Amino acid sequence: MKSYLKNIKGIYIDNSVKNSVIAKSVIKNSNHKIFFGDFSSFQDSDFKKGFIYVLRYKGRFFRRCPGTKFYNCCGYKIIHIGEGCPLNCSYCILKAYFSHQSVKVWGNIDDLFRELEQVFADKNKRFRVGTGEFTDSLALEPLTNYSRYLITFLNNFENVVLELKSKIVDLSWTDVVKDPRKILPAWSLNAIDISKKEEILTSKIEDRLKAAKRCVDMGFRVCLHFDPIIYYPGWERGYSQVIDLIFDYLRPEHIAYMSLGSFRGMPNLFEFIEKNWPETEYIFSGEYIQGIDGKMRLFRPLRVKQFKFIIDRLKRYGLSNELYFCMESDEVWKACFGYTPKELGGLANHLIRRSFGCM
Repeated sequence: MKSYLKNIKGIYIDNSVKNSVIAKSVIKNSNHKIFFGDFSSFQDSDFKKGFIYVLRYKGRFFRRCPGTKFYNCCGYKIIHIGEGCPLNCSYCILKAYFSHQSVKVWGNIDDLFRELEQVFADKNKRFRVGTGEFTDSLALEPLTNYSRYLITFLNNFENVVLELKSKIVDLSWTDVVKDPRKILPAWSLNAIDISKKEEILTSKIEDRLKAAKRCVDMGFRVCLHFDPIIYYPGWERGYSQVIDLIFDYLRPEHIAYMSLGSFRGMPNLFEFIEKNWPETEYIFSGEYIQGIDGKMRLFRPLRVKQFKFIIDRLKRYGLSNELYFCMESDEVWKACFGYTPKELGGLANHLIRRSFGCM
């Protein structure tokens, strides 16, 4: 059992999905106490913190990234497999995004597949999709085998590339991949200082990069995400250290794309962190202001300073077109890259090309 899953207090499985392949995988793979019942009428306040719930989802599984019109969104499409994360990183935006502090998994995967069959039916349209928006793509894989089932389904769709974004190491799904060009293993990275203090249940940064190298050796390209970049005393040394470490394991041609995103969130996220992580050393070291989308963001001159420093360090190793910003304005793009997403033909189009290997 993965160490971070030992903190799970128990698993609730809704009767309506107890015969699903997801529920059966959880029952087979879990050492936790399992409860069955009817949870369809639960309100968010009814869900218990520290528990996993396997439920029937009644909404749309295929979604657009919840970006904002005020900043450039990457056009990422979400396959919605659940909500919440057991990794409990201090800065996690999901803590403010969801009023419940439990982890939900959608057990009705057959409904998901029926919806995706319709979405992906147009073979002339290409899709860059991922499962790592409202949960970690792989954190529950030892219990659910969700990525394994999803990849097996997507093997039949040449027009879809799936990104699996995570902070843990789990490569158990790789043996069902027919074409490694269609799967993008992805890891969030941060300064090692930040990871040790604020991501204490996650895999070590070097272990994530070792896993990325193993994927490259199997024929995959990988994605990396510096998000959230945090302003703290000594950040120059911290981010230089992890950038240098990346290229102990990878070369530029191994990386499909890499995002850069500064720490941000609605004001209630900052309040949540202050209440629940009063000992945090790094999160509030910078100067934050409220942006036009209502989120608290690092003061723009400080963001640009950090971005320029990190971009310059990455460019020394040969990265350029692989880099993009998550949710930044044209002004920041121009100041840091010298161009805007429009000059790339649109950020979503640019990343579609890169994800399909059209450089």
